[in-house]
Order: sequence, then structure tokens, then C-alpha cells
Amino acid sequence: MKGFINAMDGLALWIKVILALPFLDIIWNVYRLIRSIDKGNTLGIVLGILLLVIGIPFMWLVDIISLLITGKVLWID
Repeated sequence: MKGFINAMDGLALWIKVILALPFLDIIWNVYRLIRSIDKGNTLGIVLGILLLVIGIPFMWLVDIISLLITGKVLWID
């Protein structure tokens, strides 16, 4: 799990933004879930599962904005 997290964190910004586009954004939702599992954050795990189911239509926009402003995906961890 740490390898996936480090790989996603180490990507170039333009690749991160491409992965945040609609239909590819599921990768960032999986990243959030794996990150919460790795840290043992129960609330993050529950929210990560919910985002996999209902967050796909709107999270891509939040991801693109947060990537352009901060360079990383917004999450509660």
C-alpha cells in the first residue's frame, strides 16, 4: 500500500490533473481509500467507500481545483 501511495504522490502535476478528469478520477478515490486503510482511519475508510459509490460525479472537479491550488488531493488524513 505504501508503494501505491508514494507512487501517486510522486507523479508530476500534469499527470495528477489528467488522472483527475471524469472517468479517470476513480483512481484518486481508490487512493483516498488506500491512504485511509494504511493510516487506520475508520472515518476515512467509510468516506472512501462512500466516495467510490456516490462521489464520482462531482469529486473530479474538487480534485482538479485542489491539485492546481495545493498540488495534492484533498483528504481528511
